[in-house]
Amino acid sequence: MGSLDRMPFETAHEQWAAGLRRMEDAPPDQRPTLERVARRIEQELRRRLGGPFTSEELVELYDSGTGWASDLAYETAPEEPYAWDARIVIDAAFGRYLRSATDYAGGRRFE
Repeated sequence: MGSLDRMPFETAHEQWAAGLRRMEDAPPDQRPTLERVARRIEQELRRRLGGPFTSEELVELYDSGTGWASDLAYETAPEEPYAWDARIVIDAAFGRYLRSATDYAGGRRFE
């Protein structure tokens, strides 16, 4: 895939921020399960990205496909289909994990 085909950071960041908002707005009785699933995806992000990583590396991982994260959501909460919503659990997990990027702080990315 050429560099022109890659998802821009700004687009990914908007989607992840929306996921975090959806997580916050979820019904209270669903929050514990959604949080558990998002944490599991964050653990897998840590495993996949290893040590220090940049926001661009996180975007590349997201852009390459998140089927693995959907599989984890199902495995983590097989009886709760609402917890498989990628727009919530996957985007929120990526949004939270972005905070650990070496080039990201306080809602901004360092160029």
